[in-house]
Amino acid sequence: MKIGASVWPFKWQAPYEDTIKRISDLGFNAMELIAWSRSVLNDYYTDEKIEEIRGILDREEMELSQLVSTPEKMASPDEKERRESIEHFRDLVEVGVEIGATYVNTVSPYPLNLDYPDIKDRPLVQEQKMDIPAGFDWKKNWNDYIEVLRECASICEDHGIKYTIEPHPYRYVRNSASMLRILDHLDSEAIGMNFDTSHLYPSGELPQMAVYELGENIFHTHLSDNNGYTNAHWRPGKGKIDWKGVLLALKDVGFDGVLSIELEDVPGIDKSGRFGEGDKSTKELDREYVKAKEYLTNITDEIGIELRK
Repeated sequence: MKIGASVWPFKWQAPYEDTIKRISDLGFNAMELIAWSRSVLNDYYTDEKIEEIRGILDREEMELSQLVSTPEKMASPDEKERRESIEHFRDLVEVGVEIGATYVNTVSPYPLNLDYPDIKDRPLVQEQKMDIPAGFDWKKNWNDYIEVLRECASICEDHGIKYTIEPHPYRYVRNSASMLRILDHLDSEAIGMNFDTSHLYPSGELPQMAVYELGENIFHTHLSDNNGYTNAHWRPGKGKIDWKGVLLALKDVGFDGVLSIELEDVPGIDKSGRFGEGDKSTKELDREYVKAKEYLTNITDEIGIELRK
C-alpha cells in the first residue's frame, strides 16, 4: 500500500502545479488531481499543461493515483443530458490516460438527479424533507444509469484504464450492497469502488466489514473520519471509525493500492473555491495531513503492512 493525499483541500481550483510540490514536501508519494467541470478538463488540462504536470510528478517521484471529475447528469431523466455526461466521462478518460493517472473517478449520482437534503444538516433540522416528483419511476431511472455505466466501462476498456465509483449518502452507490448490485449488472473488470470511509460510515456501514464485502472490487480509497452521523471528513483518529480494523481488513483482502487521505472538514482547508470567497489553505492543513499520515503509518507498522515508497 501507499499513503497519498487529495489535492482539493489544499487548493480547491486549478492551477495545481505548486500544490503538487507542497504535497510532496509533506512526505506523500501519491496524490489525486481533480477537474470540477468538463470545461476545466478541456481548458486547464491541455496537452501542454499535461506535459508540464507529468514532468512535475516525475521529478517529485509522485504517483497520480486518480484523476477525478464527476459528470452531473449521469442519472438524469433526459437522454440528451445522459449522453452529454458520457462525453464528459470520455474526456475524463482521455485526459486520465494522457496524464498517467492510475484510475479515473466520479461520485455516484443522486437518483433522477433530484435535490436531496444535505446530510450535514441532519443534526440541525427537525425533518429532512425533499420534493419527489409524482410517478417517479425509480426502476427506469436505475436502468438508465446502468446503461450509462455500461458505456463508461466500455470507454475505459478501450483506453486501458480503470474507473472507481465513489459512494455517497443517498446516492445510487451509497454502501457496499448497492455497489455490488451494480457490478453484478455490469460484468466489467474496469469498474470498482473508491472506498470512502466518511461516506460509507454514515450510510450505515461498518467500514471494516464493508472491506470484506467488497474485497477485490476496492480499487482505491479515501480515508477520513467522522462520528457516523454526517459525512464530515475529519482526520483519522478524531472520530469513531476503527482504523486498525479497516487496515487489517484491507490487508486481509489483498488490497495494495493507495490510502488517499481526504480532509475536507479540518482546520486550514482552502475555502476560496469551495465556498466562494474565503481563506486559502494554511499551514494548519499541512499539520493535519502530516498527523493523519503519522497516525495511519503507526497502525500499518503495528499490523505488518509494508508501505511502498
